Amino acid sequence: MIRKLIGAFAVIAAVGPSAAQSPAPSTASATTLATPPIPIDHFASLPFLTAPELSPDGTRIAARIAVAGQLRLAIVPLGDVKKIVTIGMGENDLNNWEWINNDWLIASIGATEKVEGDDWYLSRTASISADGKKIIMLGAKTAAQNAGNVLWMARDGSPHILLAMQTSIYSNDVGFWPEVRDFDVSTGKSVRVVPSTDKVSSWFTDGAGTVRMGVAYNDDNRSYRLLYRDDRTKQFHTVSKARGRGASLGSLPAMFLPETGKALAFDDDDGFNALYAFDLSTLKTGEKIFGKPGYDIGGIIPDATGTRMIGVRYTDTHARTQWFDPVLAKIQADIDKAIGARHAQITSWSSDFSVLIVKVAGADRPGAYYVYRPDEGRLRMLAKISDALGTDAQSPVSTVTYKARDGLEISAVLTTPKGKTAKGLPLILMPHGGPFARDDESWDWWTQFLASRGYAVLQPNYRGSSGYGTAFAEKGQGQWGLAMQDDLVDAVKWATGSGLADAKRVCIVGASYGGYAAFRAAQRDTGLYRCAVSYAGVSDMPAMLRYDSRFLNSGARGDWMRLQAPDLKTVSPINHATEFGVPMLIMHGKADRVVPVKQSREMVEKLKAAGKPYRYVEQPLGDHHFSRQADRAQFLTELEAFLKEYNPA
Repeated sequence: MIRKLIGAFAVIAAVGPSAAQSPAPSTASATTLATPPIPIDHFASLPFLTAPELSPDGTRIAARIAVAGQLRLAIVPLGDVKKIVTIGMGENDLNNWEWINNDWLIASIGATEKVEGDDWYLSRTASISADGKKIIMLGAKTAAQNAGNVLWMARDGSPHILLAMQTSIYSNDVGFWPEVRDFDVSTGKSVRVVPSTDKVSSWFTDGAGTVRMGVAYNDDNRSYRLLYRDDRTKQFHTVSKARGRGASLGSLPAMFLPETGKALAFDDDDGFNALYAFDLSTLKTGEKIFGKPGYDIGGIIPDATGTRMIGVRYTDTHARTQWFDPVLAKIQADIDKAIGARHAQITSWSSDFSVLIVKVAGADRPGAYYVYRPDEGRLRMLAKISDALGTDAQSPVSTVTYKARDGLEISAVLTTPKGKTAKGLPLILMPHGGPFARDDESWDWWTQFLASRGYAVLQPNYRGSSGYGTAFAEKGQGQWGLAMQDDLVDAVKWATGSGLADAKRVCIVGASYGGYAAFRAAQRDTGLYRCAVSYAGVSDMPAMLRYDSRFLNSGARGDWMRLQAPDLKTVSPINHATEFGVPMLIMHGKADRVVPVKQSREMVEKLKAAGKPYRYVEQPLGDHHFSRQADRAQFLTELEAFLKEYNPA
């Protein structure tokens, strides 16, 4: 296994920009037999390498890797991949990892444990030596439920972080509210720098490691307080308050700047989330620093000191970076020129920019990670993300737009089968989860699998989706199963009306909220679809309210849920089992912590009692995110068989 693992890394293979491009298609003879479909396991395989992070000196990476269908943390010396170290996670989730200095990194992990008879999700932070020989669980003896919120890391090479952590599970104890501790990750020893403060669940630091701000929230009366101080010698004082359902403190600093009273903040003043200068004395935004017309922007990329911005992430048709650092901007431009139509993303770099990790991929291919040294001017492959699929193009992907019945313009991602004319195709409508999320032109193993089987796949970013501005998102409020569902119907009508899809061969497939939409479609829009597939779908919205009430600050979450429809019972498919008019495939993971498996189990019982056609498959170890390769493969196998029966390509 280790030999095979080492072989998956290819640092020694130099790839010049022109050689990194896709090979030309082969010229097969007319007598060549039809190519068999790509095996399910190729699409179901977990990404071999995820989010490789360079150490500050650029000599090692830390990444999540897939070994025999399971996820592990790997530490890989770039100079000698044979010295790779892997660390198993067992039943724990590996949520994040980051280098503190050249000798230590940290990992945020989580797991479900029994606490006083109930299932609780516990988050922890572990420090790991660069050789993988020493692992320290930070705050192991004192941490309560949450101890995974790293607020700050030292930038001077010292092994220090600031960690916010609870020390009690009881809300009437002061330790229920997180205190902030300075940990030496090389020893596990710590000192408290900010004590627990009643109702303050979120703390914010500046680049120098001073805790500057805290947000307090009282779920009983839906009230907020913003606490602030200029420096660590001062006491916190309340600078802003808000109260009532849907109340907000407004814009908050996204980055504290070295200049006194200055910060950067996100705001949607012009209807789209953009980055502005922020005055800490007035809590008001000033000059717009960066925005992308027609789209919301995402996160800030800080420099090595944590006090300056060097870039901003955003997504239009696909993920992009706007670099403000001239060195990185030039590197990005050079790589973009070399790779042509594919997408390049600089994902990690050494502190002096002498070594960078670049992901080169596309919506039609999983791609690979490369090591790039500006002095060499060459991309050297680190590892393919999918060894089975490689870097060759699969089915083409594009962005289309259509108008909903009320005139709203909606963007959608379209994937069509490779080598087929986009006319009269069987169609899979695939609404995304969230619902406050969106699809874009990025690699999607579901859609590419379906396209490989001959289906066109249409993924509408229906009203209420994120990324398209405040007004577009607000159009989804109160429209679960109503206008949001109409947008899906209108997507099908656009696809069939344009000649792209065969109106008699349409199926809807979705997960989470997309699974809810599939349930709702099978019940409400029976003349449009031949079948429906729900993975981890919501069927009973009032039951989700009760489930969410178990969690901290559930009152605000409940307020939001109640606003999603005029009557939650009316738009809950579980109350309309007799109206279901198409066969359903229903799948759910027993270990799902986001949408409880009960949502599918009880829907199945209702369908059974109503005599409706369905197939139910429960995955004993499955979670909400398909973290296990075996669960992915089983899902695709069941999906393929179901579609062959009810909507054959």
